[in-house]
Amino acid sequence: MTPRGAIGVALVLLLAIDARADKPAFTSTWKAPDAAGVRFIGKKVAALVISGDMNLRVSAEEQLVAVLAKRGVQAVATYRLAPAEELTTAERARPWIERAGVEGVVALRPISADTEIVNSPAQWVTNSYYSTLWGYYGYGWSGVYTPASSRRDTTIVVETLIFSLPLDKLLWGGVSTTTDPEKTPEFLRQLVEAAVKEMKKQRLIP
Repeated sequence: MTPRGAIGVALVLLLAIDARADKPAFTSTWKAPDAAGVRFIGKKVAALVISGDMNLRVSAEEQLVAVLAKRGVQAVATYRLAPAEELTTAERARPWIERAGVEGVVALRPISADTEIVNSPAQWVTNSYYSTLWGYYGYGWSGVYTPASSRRDTTIVVETLIFSLPLDKLLWGGVSTTTDPEKTPEFLRQLVEAAVKEMKKQRLIP
């Protein structure tokens, strides 16, 4: 099945307002058939968080780097590779990332949030942009979502994508939901742990 068919599914988000935070839960995932042959141990992998909130980007990228490093990956935060203004388009970011010798990218992007109960399905539909990092890169930054820090009992939807640069393709993708993401430190920790857990499950890391 293609990424478009497998990841492009309707996600019914019944968002119950609850003051207690829920851990991120993946509600849809897709894996490339040949992803099993890829291993990131000992290789340079960039942590990329696509968000207009620079504090969120820095914190989440650094947390992801720390966790990946413990598993034998040469992880690096993307914001450290180039000036911030160079990282918002594929055309400008690509030379910086390629010169750094990056072989893989783990991308996290908040894509929606809601504080009300939703009775109609919310769509997370991918397209041809998702097949490679550079196709997705420009598309992702064109629809940046910045979480509101003052809102309560919000359910936020985040997509997590893992790319191979040598293969120039998407290896794995998934969507997760989290309730009450205003608790930023705990939210980021749980989100990173969920992403790394999936990478381990797919045998991309030990």
